[in-house]
Amino acid sequence: RNFKAGSLGGLRVLGQVRKATLKNIPESGHKYYLQFSTEDYRTGEDAGNCLATVLFPKKKSRPVVSIKCSHTKDQKEIQEEDNKFYQRIRHLSKPIIANNIPDSYGNIEPALEPVWALAVAGSSSIVWEKSTETLAYFLAQVKSVRQWIRKDDFVEFDYTVLLHEMPTQEIISCHMRLTWLPGQPLKVKHFCAPEGHGAEQGSGAEAGSAAGPAAEKGASF
Repeated sequence: RNFKAGSLGGLRVLGQVRKATLKNIPESGHKYYLQFSTEDYRTGEDAGNCLATVLFPKKKSRPVVSIKCSHTKDQKEIQEEDNKFYQRIRHLSKPIIANNIPDSYGNIEPALEPVWALAVAGSSSIVWEKSTETLAYFLAQVKSVRQWIRKDDFVEFDYTVLLHEMPTQEIISCHMRLTWLPGQPLKVKHFCAPEGHGAEQGSGAEAGSAAGPAAEKGASF
């Protein structure tokens, strides 16, 4: 949901699962019917309720998700927050290069909050592709990030992100190239290299620019 919305002002986290039922579809797989609440990613305030279905196909492929949510923020408010994030990035005196977001104490520098929010939104596409009925993933940390200068209005970043795999407790490293402009779909390309395996190729649901060099709460929503 966060990835498809492509909005930093509209980022949500899972609040409370209020109802969940499972249906076994013989030729397709397991289909879950869910009702749950959501919270604003930054403030923790109520962000509306959602109804969703999630089908885990018998064949190894990404989950098929259908979701409808109510909103407590109006679209104008979300657009204003997106623009504030965007302007903070555009008006920096030099390109962003940073490591370890959040730091070992769980802190995020205010200047890096938009970079972290973009990582949360972008990595949710990786989480969607990798999740199975028995494995879940959460964004644990941005290990490194580098901003690329563009001649158009988009902002573009190279990330190395660490995903926490549950319940195995493994840490998965992924490279992510992300492009964003408020009001436009988020564009992500990525590849992940699980420990002890060769690089696992993958790409987000939106086409992005060609790949360049190389806190868990709600990151999988």
